[in-house]
Amino acid sequence: MSDVRVIIQRDSEREERVVTTGTTAAALFEGDRSIVAARVAGELKDLAYEVAEGDEVEPVEITSKDGLDILRHSTAHVMAQAVQELFPEAKLGIGPPIRDGFYYDFDVENPFHPDDLKRIEKKMQEIQKRGQRFARRPVTDEAARVELADEPYKLELIGLKGAAADAAEGASAEVGAGELTIYDNLDAKTGELCWKDLCRGPHLPSTRAIPAFKLMRSAAAYWRGSEKNPQLQRIYGTAWPTRDELKAHLEFLAEAEKRDHRKLGAELDLFSIPEELGSGLAVFHPKGGVVRKVMEDYSRRRHEEAEYEFVNTPHISKEKLFETSGHLPNYADAMFPPLEFDGQNYRLKAMNCPMHNLIFRARGRSYRELPLRLFEFGTVYRYEKSGVVHGLTRARGFTQDDSHIYCTKEQMPQELDGLLTFVLNLLRDYGLNDFELELSTRDPESDKFIGEDAEWEEATEALRVAAEKQGLPLVPDPGGAAYYGPKISVQAKDAIGRSWQMSTIQVDFQQPKRFNLEYTAADGSRQQPVMIHRALFGSIERFFAVLLEHYAGAFPAWLAPVQAVGIPIGDGHVPYLAEFAAEAKAKGLRIEVDASSDRMQKKIRNAQKAKIPFMVIAGDEDVAAGAVSFRYRDGSQKNGIPRAEAIAEIVDAVERRVQV
Repeated sequence: MSDVRVIIQRDSEREERVVTTGTTAAALFEGDRSIVAARVAGELKDLAYEVAEGDEVEPVEITSKDGLDILRHSTAHVMAQAVQELFPEAKLGIGPPIRDGFYYDFDVENPFHPDDLKRIEKKMQEIQKRGQRFARRPVTDEAARVELADEPYKLELIGLKGAAADAAEGASAEVGAGELTIYDNLDAKTGELCWKDLCRGPHLPSTRAIPAFKLMRSAAAYWRGSEKNPQLQRIYGTAWPTRDELKAHLEFLAEAEKRDHRKLGAELDLFSIPEELGSGLAVFHPKGGVVRKVMEDYSRRRHEEAEYEFVNTPHISKEKLFETSGHLPNYADAMFPPLEFDGQNYRLKAMNCPMHNLIFRARGRSYRELPLRLFEFGTVYRYEKSGVVHGLTRARGFTQDDSHIYCTKEQMPQELDGLLTFVLNLLRDYGLNDFELELSTRDPESDKFIGEDAEWEEATEALRVAAEKQGLPLVPDPGGAAYYGPKISVQAKDAIGRSWQMSTIQVDFQQPKRFNLEYTAADGSRQQPVMIHRALFGSIERFFAVLLEHYAGAFPAWLAPVQAVGIPIGDGHVPYLAEFAAEAKAKGLRIEVDASSDRMQKKIRNAQKAKIPFMVIAGDEDVAAGAVSFRYRDGSQKNGIPRAEAIAEIVDAVERRVQV
């Protein structure tokens, strides 16, 4: 038997090894159960892959991103097998790995019930214990059609081969541009076929290599994401390298559920999304309106200090405006259908920048006016598919804190530097402190992006330099740029470690061209400005939701809709607390007095449920001493505080924007 020479690459270490022909990747890493696959020449391979002369083989650990995807996709196959064993009529859709888990879509006669999920999970455990082997098998398109004749959705994917990744989310896990493969689940002892699925792989060596999993929920999902297609049933699950990690993830999900902004929005009477209005269209109740107003007012003040100028634009425009900007050709699917009147098509605006360009162009501009910083709380409307609409974080109508800065090329580096510093400092003021930056660039292979290579290079480099000055992690996002220019996105982590995309900053050389924007330079020549797009919150609604979840509804005093509530020990103490409240309101504080007939302990529980920062309690001793007692949200208490000192403490917490 002949020998082959391979290179084993582990991080920066390279080991040359001579092995016999037919040696598998599994044999190279024998004894290391953390290795679940191998990367050869940049491609992921099953451990059953037989190495060839000159191969550079890199082990893939189960804890790596690729390893987790392989674990979760393998678990999705086990789930699909369990479903078809229990529901033989079920037709298979797509089952890709996703962040923290996996899903699989099924065409079944009736929606899955929670009891069905328990049965499916039990069946999965049986399959896992059997140790069935995952075996890769290349097939021709024709052979695949014969084998999968009873799976109409798989047949459709075969017909879309090469474009499947664009045709349906997750389809790239099943078919690509190259050869088709089917993965067989084989009995560990007899090698008998137990189940099979169209799949690109790779997979774990066997079902026994799945350490820990759990099914989470089921939901309806349209095939290939289109409402014109059949509605399937999607089952979500999660899988982890250890039982401890699964337990930690489930605890994290339980905490996230407690913080869900939709749940808190209802409990705290902040906002609602009435069915009569439509999905993705929220109304803010008085208490939510207070929080929103405080957020906006503080942002306005900071923008005034930074020399922004405030503008307002309408909610609707002639369609041609969005053709000029390039949005209609690129984002038509995200815009609501046209409204026709006066013989023309109009559109609800999905973005503010075209209208800001018209403001810049309304009269001649001089270099002396630059940089010109326009700012607007502008409400926009985007047609998000029903499957992705999610409370306030993914809405169809929302208000952007949108700014467009027009400057010279010479001013651009300094403007970007100052802009990013301004954005990060303002986010810190709202209580977010853990950031990383993402640099989104264009895909040179795509025809989506407009403009010259040199312009893109200049804009990208300017953003990179500004980002690196912040000393924060900078993560590349190839192909994620807007069609007109690269962008920096600020990713902020919340109190439980989830990452949210917040502010975006984009450099745009294209729209000034398309709108013929010019200014008169110092030498009298006509020059084109650079346009910088900047959304600080992204949208007021989404930022509101992020803060609501970050604080679990317990806003710091400066943001809280009610900053303090007066709780009398008896009815006779209500007038005294009313006087205290009047003094506090004169200092700009938001305070109420609970004069209801409830007992004092019930009033305290109500205030705790409402997550009010300060409970101001008064009884006979307090009245006699001209004082009050504080009870804080954590249950601690401070007694006998003179009224003036008590008000000063609340004012201080508000002014310093601290949590209490």
